Amino acid sequence: MILDRHISLEIIRPFVTGLGLLVIIFIGFSAARQLSMAADGQLDMLTAFKLVGLNTLITLEILLPSAFFFSVLAAIGRLYRDSEMSAFYAAGVSRARILEAVLKLALVVAIVTGLLSVLGRPWAFRTSYELESQAAAEFDLKKMSAGEFVNMDGSEYTFIASDVDLEQGLHKNVFLQKNYDESGRSEIIVAEAAAMPTLNPGQATRATFYDGYNYLLDNRKTQDMTLKFKELVVHLPNEEAEEKYRRKAETTLNLSQSLDPKDIAEYQWRITMPLGTVLLGLIAVPLARSAPRESRFRNVSIGILAYIVLFSTVSVLRTLIEQGKLGAIPGLWTAYVIQALVLVALVTPFRKRQR
Repeated sequence: MILDRHISLEIIRPFVTGLGLLVIIFIGFSAARQLSMAADGQLDMLTAFKLVGLNTLITLEILLPSAFFFSVLAAIGRLYRDSEMSAFYAAGVSRARILEAVLKLALVVAIVTGLLSVLGRPWAFRTSYELESQAAAEFDLKKMSAGEFVNMDGSEYTFIASDVDLEQGLHKNVFLQKNYDESGRSEIIVAEAAAMPTLNPGQATRATFYDGYNYLLDNRKTQDMTLKFKELVVHLPNEEAEEKYRRKAETTLNLSQSLDPKDIAEYQWRITMPLGTVLLGLIAVPLARSAPRESRFRNVSIGILAYIVLFSTVSVLRTLIEQGKLGAIPGLWTAYVIQALVLVALVTPFRKRQR
C-alpha cells in the first residue's frame, strides 16, 4: 500500500497539472471562437459559454488518456533519474510490482474515460447540436430580415422577405425560389407570411408558408402550373447535419445495434477507449526507464514518438472501418492487440534479466 500510494502520488501530481493546462488551453481556443460568434450576433453569451463547457467535456475523452500517458512517463522517469527505482529493486520490489501499482491507477482513469466516452460525449454532442440549431434559427431569422436574397444552408433554395416579426417568428411578404436543372423547371413560392426552419440536427428542415401562390414554371415553355394555398409546408434537405448528428450524438446502445460501417467505427472507438487508456499507461512504464542523472529529453522524445504511432494506428484502423475496408472483427481491436504486444516486448527483457 505504501508503494502504491507513493507511485500514485508521483503520477497524480503531473497528471493534474498537465490535464489542467491542456484544459485551460483548449478552453482558451474554444472561448475565442464562441465569443467571436457571440460578438457577430450568431450566439448569445450564455449559449457561447455553454458550448465552451460542452466542447471541453467532449475533448476530455482524448485529454485524459493523453495526460495520463505523459504523467506516467514523467513520474517513472524521475524515479529512475533520482535512483529511487534502484532503491526499490534493491529492497526486493520487482518490476512487475511497479506495473501493478501503475495498473491500479490506470484502471481508475480508464473508468472515468469510459464513462465520458460511452455516456458523456454523446450527451454533450446532442446538447451542443440543440444549442447550435436554436442559435442558428434565431440568427437566420434576424439575417433574413434585411430584405436581401439569402441562400439557405443545406439546400438550393433562395429566400427573401420584406419584413420579420421576431415575437411570432414569422417573415412577412416572402419569396422562395429553386431551379430544377435536370427537368428544366423552376419553383417559386410567394406568400404573405412564412415560418422558416429551425435547422434541427438529424431532421429535414421544414418551412411553412401562409396565404400565397406556388408557381411551377417550365423553362422549356411547354406547361406552367399555379397553386393557390392557405398553408404550404416545404421540406428542405439537411443531410450533412443528419449524418453528423446520428453518429456522434447517437446513444452507444443504438450504435451497438447498427450494421453501418461508420456506426461500427464510432461504437468501437467508444468502448475501447478505457482499454487504450490502460495500455498507454502501462507502456509508459518501460519507456520511462533511464539511467540515474540521464537527460529527460530522451525519454520524452521516445514517449512522444510512441504516442503518435499508437494513436495514428487507431486513427487509420478507424478510417478503414468507416470505409468498409476492415470488418467489425478484428476492427479497432487490432490496434490494442498491437499495443499489448508492444507492452510485452518492452517488459520481457526486464524479466529475462531478473532471471
